[in-house]
Amino acid sequence: MVAGRTLFACTACGHASPKWHGRCPSCGEWNGMVEEPVPVSSSGRAAGSTGAGRGADRGRAAAARAVPLAEVEAPRHARLETGIGELDRVLGGGLVPGSVVLIGGSPGIGKSTVTGGALGRMAAAGRRVLYVSGEESAAQVKLRAERLGPDALLVPVIAETDLDIVEATIDAERPEVCVIDSVQTLSAADLSGPPGSVGQVRAVADRLMQVAKGRGVAIVLVGHVTKEGALAGPRVLEHLVDCVLQFEGERERTYRTLRALKNRFGSTDEVGVFEMGERGLEEVEDASSRFVAEAARAPGSVVLCAMEGSRPLLVEVQALVAPSELVPPRRVANGIDRNRLALVLAVLARHAGLGLGGSDVFVSVAGGLRVDEPGADLAVALALASAARGTSLGTPERPLAAFGEIGLSGELRHVAHPDRRLAEARRFGLDRVVAPESDRTLRAALARALGGEVTEAAAAA
Repeated sequence: MVAGRTLFACTACGHASPKWHGRCPSCGEWNGMVEEPVPVSSSGRAAGSTGAGRGADRGRAAAARAVPLAEVEAPRHARLETGIGELDRVLGGGLVPGSVVLIGGSPGIGKSTVTGGALGRMAAAGRRVLYVSGEESAAQVKLRAERLGPDALLVPVIAETDLDIVEATIDAERPEVCVIDSVQTLSAADLSGPPGSVGQVRAVADRLMQVAKGRGVAIVLVGHVTKEGALAGPRVLEHLVDCVLQFEGERERTYRTLRALKNRFGSTDEVGVFEMGERGLEEVEDASSRFVAEAARAPGSVVLCAMEGSRPLLVEVQALVAPSELVPPRRVANGIDRNRLALVLAVLARHAGLGLGGSDVFVSVAGGLRVDEPGADLAVALALASAARGTSLGTPERPLAAFGEIGLSGELRHVAHPDRRLAEARRFGLDRVVAPESDRTLRAALARALGGEVTEAAAAA
């Protein structure tokens, strides 16, 4: 390969252009175009270019034999359990040999902690592991490992940013699992761009993928996130890997959630719950008991029976309604989609006579969790009605529980796995549950929860 021309690539999405743009034509990111070298082959044609020559080469290629899917043998991959139940749940049962996993999250949320703890447990179980640190020295990694327990000190570590050395070390150590912390710090010697640039991240990820597939090593890449919370680097990085995991939560709170945004070997609906303790991240096996015990028995509080993947989860939804002096009033949502909140407010005003157009509205899922399913609509509506009327739902011993989707005409729609949601509520003594199975409309559900107060207001309206 010889030196070639340069392109301008977007650091957010990887879009390439022959000239610089102040704003990316693909994703709209401002000031994200950086110059990247494009290597060319000895024949003078840029790598990946198209032309008549390539068309002629394509004509001389041998045709592949198409095989019916019924004749394809699908080998079953033996999973490598990490020893952390919540992490294995999100992965679909453990790491698959030869797979590449990308795990991201904001700084300090626990990415290095959970990967270091997983490697420690696997090393204690007799697995060959390797930790590659590009951001910290070996001494700094040891200081964190001492807090995780004696198993974490069994993990061999190297502090290196040169991709060639990392690849040679993997060949020499032959680990079953290797963690790269982080992928933005590695650099390939054949590219002139700085570490973390679009070209370097793309080249590093591509070579690590070849190492994983060729040697059967499960590689876990730790990635940075942007200020908007998305994974940093070009989008092609997410398409290269087999699994994308993302930590969610706030550094000031103790709870963290781990979600799978992409998983070629499992479901993307599972979620793992962790709690930051003295010995790092500790898995929360029964998260519902934590959230129900902490639920307030005050106006504006409702327990949501949510489904996170294959397991039910009880979380508290809190709402606050206060008179506003602003035009328009504030609408703040933490843990739920702000557009869903706007929909619930509109249906409450139109079909329940509960207009909150002159009030500030705050809705939050307690504990810093995020719920994306539409089954949270009814719990949000009940919490808002309770906060607006100043009426507590449930009893001091047992809060009210609810789940269900709200339609635009005020009807309640069924959601998946209602029996499992009800069973989880009854397991904690929540025998009063408002759901589409008991009430067909939002007005009927509000009447059941608030004793007809909202229904009478709607009739007067």
